[in-house]
Amino acid sequence: MTPGNQPGPRGEQPAAPRWKQLLALLSLALSLLLWLNGLVDSLSRPSVGDALNRRQLELAVLAEPSLPGPWRSLLAGPRPRQALATALDNDVNSSAEAGSPAALPVQLLQRGLSLLEAGDIQRAQEPLEQLLADPELAERPERRLAEALLRPQAPAVLAEGRRAALRLVGVTVVPAVVLLLGIALLLRELWLRWRGRAPEAPPLQGPALGGLDVVLLIAGGFVVVGELLTPLLVAPLLQGLLTAQAITSPLREGLSVLGLYLALMAGPLLILQLQLRGLGPGPEGGWLQFRWRPLAGSLRRALRTLLMVLPLVSLAGWLLERLWSNGSGSNPLLELVLNSHNRPALACFGITAVVLAPLFEETIFRGVLLPVATRQLGPGWGVLLSAAVFAVAHLSLGELLPLLVLGLGLGWLRWSGGRLGSCVLMHALWNGLTFSNLVLLGW
Repeated sequence: MTPGNQPGPRGEQPAAPRWKQLLALLSLALSLLLWLNGLVDSLSRPSVGDALNRRQLELAVLAEPSLPGPWRSLLAGPRPRQALATALDNDVNSSAEAGSPAALPVQLLQRGLSLLEAGDIQRAQEPLEQLLADPELAERPERRLAEALLRPQAPAVLAEGRRAALRLVGVTVVPAVVLLLGIALLLRELWLRWRGRAPEAPPLQGPALGGLDVVLLIAGGFVVVGELLTPLLVAPLLQGLLTAQAITSPLREGLSVLGLYLALMAGPLLILQLQLRGLGPGPEGGWLQFRWRPLAGSLRRALRTLLMVLPLVSLAGWLLERLWSNGSGSNPLLELVLNSHNRPALACFGITAVVLAPLFEETIFRGVLLPVATRQLGPGWGVLLSAAVFAVAHLSLGELLPLLVLGLGLGWLRWSGGRLGSCVLMHALWNGLTFSNLVLLGW
């Protein structure tokens, strides 16, 4: 093992060519401007949090008649119809589309629910029947709710209520149990480390690259090439191809997201391949140290660390919500998944979120950045720097703190276990949980 692929004192590095230094400096300046602009723009994006809360209330209204008595108020809340009517009223009043055809289903459902809660059953039927009569709204969740409110004893409505009850359990009870398990594992890990019984971290192996190489990879490849140039060059070609094939929404959006992400990956990975090729033969397991085998062991470490990180990310999100109730917008992909009812489109979103994003982001942030930063700055600062860059790269001020905590967990897993494959699996599990929750709420 050479000093270049494990933590230790920084050795003398030959001076980089002048052009390389200037290119890195220019890339860094452009990246900082692009990321700052993206973070500021996130303030104007809608947050998916309100939509998630509304979908959970919709599930509660559908599921309430199917829930056993003791569980009804626990899972659905004391008055789910009233809570949903209030949430819909807030959506109607705050939406920029208020009065537009897109907002009509929400307005009709809100009016019907409010009249039902006021005891005016006869007048409540008019807006709900109007909602059911429009064939263009067949896939909208508001239509299913209107039918459940008008025909609560219909066999199809009762079956829908049972399915909604199962989904409600999936988005409330299951996360609570997982959270409790994560707290127990986290306390156990802290106890073992306090008692000095935790295993020592293996030597951290990684590419024998310098800080300038990492700047060129992340600032030049990830940001300038991937996030700036790729959409400008690839998006028109991709849209033209989809139009020529007569592919329409929502599959069009799914294929666009998948195609653009594949194109975004290409530039940075090509730069990384050229950088690694110049290093010569790497250590056993390769420069990036994926080390998937044994797969069961990598998966077990990934799942265990994920469970321990979940309570910390939840706490960070809770604190951020208390300190900043009007947080910035979420990743646009979350909204697409939540509102999509097309299976092929969901498959495209799922492949992007659960397969491509973990593999690509972990290669960049924990495969390259973390080992190089650890060698230069030490383990603590290396993990923190990789987590900070990972969080900022998602361009959402409202999600910055939870993403930072998630990045710290992923960095700790890379440092403590040495395997990049475990980080990819943990990231995929995290995205998979988020994706499943969105599908359960939105389907």
